[in-house]
Amino acid sequence: MVSRHTRIVEKVQTRLKFRQLRLLVAVGQHQNIQGAARELNVSQPAATKMIKDLELDFEVQLFDRTNRGVIPTAYGEALIRQGQLILAQVSNAAQELDDLNDGSSGRVVIGSLLAASSGLLPQAIDQLMRERPHVAVKVVEGTNDALMPALRRGAIDMVVGRLPTHRHRDEIAQSKLFDETIVAVTGPDHPLAGRKGLSFEDLKPFGWILPPPETSLRRQVDMFFGGQGMYAPTSYVESVSFLTNRSLLQRRSLICLMPSHVPEQDIAWGSLARLDWSVPVGAGPVGISLNAKARLSPAAKALIGYLEQAAAEQSQQRG
Repeated sequence: MVSRHTRIVEKVQTRLKFRQLRLLVAVGQHQNIQGAARELNVSQPAATKMIKDLELDFEVQLFDRTNRGVIPTAYGEALIRQGQLILAQVSNAAQELDDLNDGSSGRVVIGSLLAASSGLLPQAIDQLMRERPHVAVKVVEGTNDALMPALRRGAIDMVVGRLPTHRHRDEIAQSKLFDETIVAVTGPDHPLAGRKGLSFEDLKPFGWILPPPETSLRRQVDMFFGGQGMYAPTSYVESVSFLTNRSLLQRRSLICLMPSHVPEQDIAWGSLARLDWSVPVGAGPVGISLNAKARLSPAAKALIGYLEQAAAEQSQQRG
C-alpha cells in the first residue's frame, strides 16, 4: 500500500512547476491572488486554478479565503517557506554559474551583525580573497530579526555575529566562535572619560546610543533600565552603524554599548574612550548561523574556516 507521503511526492515530482512556486510565494506576499497574478502576468482565473492544483496535489488547504484577500494556513506558510528556499537555491546556482563563466571563483553572501563587522569578518574575507582572487563576496548588514528570515529562505549563506536566541533556532545551525562582553564607550572628550570606578548613577545624566528594539541586547538594556527606578535616558539614538555611532560619540556627550572588540582599535588610537563601568548586560556567544537545510558552496565553506582561524587568533591575542 502506497503511503500518503509517497503518493504526494510522486504527484509533485511529475506535476510541480516553478511558475506555481513563484505564484505561491507572490500570493503569500500580496495576500491577494489578483496582485500575485498581475506580478506574474497571468490571469486571475489561471492563478486561482494554479493554487487549487497545488492544494489538490499536496492534499491540504494552503490559504483561507476572506473578504479582504487570502491568508496562508499553517500548511501554506510551510510550503511558502520551502518554495522561497527552492527559488533562492535556483537563483544561487545561476549566479554561481555566471560567476564561474566570468572567471570568478565562487560567490558568498554574508549577513553581518555588529559583533563581526570591525575585525572578525574583514580578516576572514581578506584571507578568502587571497586564496580565491576572483571570488565574489556580498556583505549585508542588519540585525538578527532582519537577517535570520533571509537566511532561512536562502537569500544569504550565513550570518556572522551574536548568535540568536531560541526565537530563531528553528532550521538554523549554530557554530560558536567565542564569547563576547559588552563595553560602554564614549568620545575622548566626554566628561566621564578617564574617570575611575563609575556607577550607573554617574551615567544617568547623559544621552545614549542604543541598539534597535528588535535586538536581544536592547531588550536586556530596557530591562536593566526598568530595574533602575524605571530610568529613561534624557535623549537617545537607535543605531547599529559603527561609523555613525563613532562619529556621534566624537561630536556629542553620548554613551554607546558595543561588543568589546569592536572599538578596540579606536580606543587604542584615542578616538574613543572606554568607560570604567562594568556593563551588567549583553554577554553572550559570537558565531556563525547557517541554514541547516542548505548546501554551502566551496567558497562559503572556505570562509567558515577562515572565520574560525580569525577567531582563534583574536582569542590568543586577548589571552
